[in-house]
Amino acid sequence: MRFYPVKTLLITKSIFNKWIWSFKTKSKEVYLTFDDGPIPEITPWVLNQLDLHNAKATFFCIGDNIRKHPDVFHQLIEKGHRVGNHTFNHLKGWKTKKEVYLQNTSKAEAYLKNQNQPKLFRPPYGSITHQQSKHLRMLGYKIIMWDVLSADFDQSLTAKQCTNNVLKNVKKGSIIVFHDSKKAFPRLKETLPKVLEELHKKGFQFKVIP
Repeated sequence: MRFYPVKTLLITKSIFNKWIWSFKTKSKEVYLTFDDGPIPEITPWVLNQLDLHNAKATFFCIGDNIRKHPDVFHQLIEKGHRVGNHTFNHLKGWKTKKEVYLQNTSKAEAYLKNQNQPKLFRPPYGSITHQQSKHLRMLGYKIIMWDVLSADFDQSLTAKQCTNNVLKNVKKGSIIVFHDSKKAFPRLKETLPKVLEELHKKGFQFKVIP
């Protein structure tokens, strides 16, 4: 099992303050995000779950998955969700040269085609160097991180643990991470419906990242 913070520490947000970790708001609203799609069957299942609660979300898409599954990607747009860049090949920034990383992100952007949406970027694994971040921000990207990690990608966890990761840590303005991927789906299929139901009962609204 890997060690990682489920709730992002305030000191981390303070040090890396040019990245967006959460939003200050007095309203009961949260920002659901999904990484690594679009994936046939899994992403449409997520969309159906969101529809049940009139929820909107932001999907950080891998460019190569958009290339392979354009019909699934277009479902995200048609249903009014937001899309963001997650590189073309899910690169780990700390292990990738800046020029290669930027080229890979640009390649993914060509498949996103902006869609008249803000330029949002989430680094795979949360791994990005200062120079990579600086250049992406110069290109107009907002670097979107997270406040709460469901950890649905962690195969050592149960769905109940992933659900608790979210429900015990979520606050007004939280950005929450899930994954619409084959690896995460065994946990996501139980976690997402419960999170949506519980937060809906508590009066939360689910918004796209602006």
